Amino acid sequence: MSYFYFDFRDAKKQRWSDLLSSLLIQLSSQSDHCCDILSSLFNAYDEGAQQPSNEDLTRCLKQMLTFSDQCPIYLIMDALDESPNTTGIPSPREMVLRLLKELVDLSLPNLHICVTSRPEFDVRDALEPLTSRRVSLHDQSGQKDDIAQYVRSVVYSDSEQIMRRWRIEDKELVIETLSERAGGM
Repeated sequence: MSYFYFDFRDAKKQRWSDLLSSLLIQLSSQSDHCCDILSSLFNAYDEGAQQPSNEDLTRCLKQMLTFSDQCPIYLIMDALDESPNTTGIPSPREMVLRLLKELVDLSLPNLHICVTSRPEFDVRDALEPLTSRRVSLHDQSGQKDDIAQYVRSVVYSDSEQIMRRWRIEDKELVIETLSERAGGM
């Protein structure tokens, strides 16, 4: 299993290359065969003195995933919407979406991919044709309840001294307002 969280607060956790490097390292740490594949790539690029091309990194990942007699592999990519959808051609998010399409197109029975994202138009447009199962939590009452419960725990926490002095009515207003405007976040 390999997991990657796209984080808008960390520039090193937003791009296709960040995702790919993380997946390669995680997979190679869990399998001798995958480690051998990554070592071959490392050696081919002057033992790390040169940067592998994007194509070679992708090819390396595909080799790891297509190894025969492989046990199930789970790739989990969380918060894809936090990968920038900037004006670059292609944008970092578009590069990730292209990689996902390539991985799905491999049609590997042992490969399982889970991607989470807010329902951004470009993400939905790219992923819907690729999915065998889609779950939307964006407008679910359970998610809204979880957000309200979290906000409530912070507002009524003893860790924030200034909030201890708020009136109950103000605390409840803050909980209601933040929960309603959270937009699933």
